[in-house]
Amino acid sequence: MDHNKARGNEYRINTEKTAVIDTTRLLEPSAYLIKNELKQHSRPVNSIKLITLLSQPYYLLNHSQGLYPHFYNAHSLINAYTGEQQSINEEMANHLASSSYNGSGAVKSTAKVSPPITDFPKEQNSVWQVNFADELNTSVYIDVSSGRLVGHSNDDKRFADFFFMLHFMDYGLMGADGGFNHGLIIFFALLTLLFCITGLIWTWELLMKGRYKVR
Repeated sequence: MDHNKARGNEYRINTEKTAVIDTTRLLEPSAYLIKNELKQHSRPVNSIKLITLLSQPYYLLNHSQGLYPHFYNAHSLINAYTGEQQSINEEMANHLASSSYNGSGAVKSTAKVSPPITDFPKEQNSVWQVNFADELNTSVYIDVSSGRLVGHSNDDKRFADFFFMLHFMDYGLMGADGGFNHGLIIFFALLTLLFCITGLIWTWELLMKGRYKVR
């Protein structure tokens, strides 16, 4: 199995296309937009970024900044032409998922999923899971607050993830979240360290008692 199949990218296509933006229609991300957002949600705005979703420009307002995209983040979307707030509803999630998918299957179901997410255990944000009716049972995940493409998953990726789970002892126990450095690994590492220390102490005691003699 090649790396694309193992990552679930069999039917994934690049969505980072340069959209044509009419800069003369862009609203300034001014205090008006920020104050309007603060008035509605009473949440601070950490940053504003111009993005495009489905060839439409939006201002992405961040309210809670995670170190990485899969860490918890809170966003709002503002239409950069009209100033209206846009939510990632089921219909938009389906369009976003379909724009990254080039398989032959149609959308068969869509559901909003909260962490922990089986296919992406590191993801800490709520997502839309868009399932396609193809031979690989492809699922596309879209971030609920930002429209970010979290990733694709299918039967190939789930098969590979099962063996990675066995290899890294990532059984969903003791803080396991899809990474190597989790509670179960730390427990066994400390247990191994304890065995090493007690073994050295025992060796030293045997040495002091003269149990080791050169013949």
